[in-house]
Amino acid sequence: MVEIREVKTSRDIKEFIELPIRMYKKCPYFVPPLYGDEKKLISTGGNRDISESVFYLALRDGKVVGRIQGIIQKQYNESHGVTQARFTRFDSIDDVKVADALFSAVEKWGAARGMTEVCGPLGYNDLDREGMLIEGFEEDSTFEEQYNFEYYGRLLESVGYVKDVDWVEYELKMPERRNEMLSRVAKRTLEMNKLHVADTKSISKRAYIAKYRDGFFDCLDECYRHLYGTVKISRAAQDELISQFMMIVNKEYLVFICDENDRVVAFGLCFPGIGNAVKKSGGRLTLPTLIKLLRTVANPDTIDLGLVAVRPEYQNSGVNAVIVNGLLDILAEGKVKRCETNLNLETNTAVQAQWKHFSARQHKRRRSYIKKIGG
Repeated sequence: MVEIREVKTSRDIKEFIELPIRMYKKCPYFVPPLYGDEKKLISTGGNRDISESVFYLALRDGKVVGRIQGIIQKQYNESHGVTQARFTRFDSIDDVKVADALFSAVEKWGAARGMTEVCGPLGYNDLDREGMLIEGFEEDSTFEEQYNFEYYGRLLESVGYVKDVDWVEYELKMPERRNEMLSRVAKRTLEMNKLHVADTKSISKRAYIAKYRDGFFDCLDECYRHLYGTVKISRAAQDELISQFMMIVNKEYLVFICDENDRVVAFGLCFPGIGNAVKKSGGRLTLPTLIKLLRTVANPDTIDLGLVAVRPEYQNSGVNAVIVNGLLDILAEGKVKRCETNLNLETNTAVQAQWKHFSARQHKRRRSYIKKIGG
């Protein structure tokens, strides 16, 4: 028999965080989130002004065999006119009864609050880990992604969930022959539109982020507001995200393109690929892990593409060429060997078309599932 228990105590929180770490201990592709970040999120339950959340454990014979988080993103529901609950942080042994018990708990919780559907994996906002891996099980995860075993998709389908959307991911390397025309287009685009790439040399990382954070989040909101599952990120959430990512940011890989008034009109947000540095840490920042992480941040051989955006009025101006050319410049230097795009919506052909300038390999696919509830 499967027992479902809501996470309430500090021991429950510990069990919730450590379950995937135990499950994937021998998996070479799994990258854990940072333990402290997870503990803080679960302890606070996210931003209660714009969301509501619940955490459940599944137990059999007193042993934890599964977990799940349910979220009601009030801000998203209000702006899109939906009554939708989300699920995330789902992990389970390969047992339909365990999965059914976990999802039934989230569905009942959502229905009691007037929700009519559950979808996911989706987090509080677009910068959380999202999507269920359905292709690419023998590929390394990035730090920004959640790995899962192949049977997870089958478990979801067994309890009534169907595809909502897919994301695809690419590995990018330096092409054998670089398109030199792209460099000329990038330079001409900046000149014709009176734009410039924000200088990173004469300013500290903290000051650089502080200077452009408002422009970045404003540009992000304008460009992403209509995309799947996205919401405007509150000031408090912005502060939390900056705090979480500050240590792994290398400002050389944060590209802000600005107009004459230093307003951010486009950006390419990349992070050093720290997956290998934290793989065996269990998410804990021990001294050896911290040293390895900081060395990787300073001299990465992989960079992960976080977000790319261009304000609508500049989307046909060639600004994308500036960002793509910047990535090629990084690869051309030779220290960084490859880029991971992370998630691209399968319907976003405009973004995927940019990868033709690289030696590109589509190597992973993720899925968001949905199920109608109630009624």
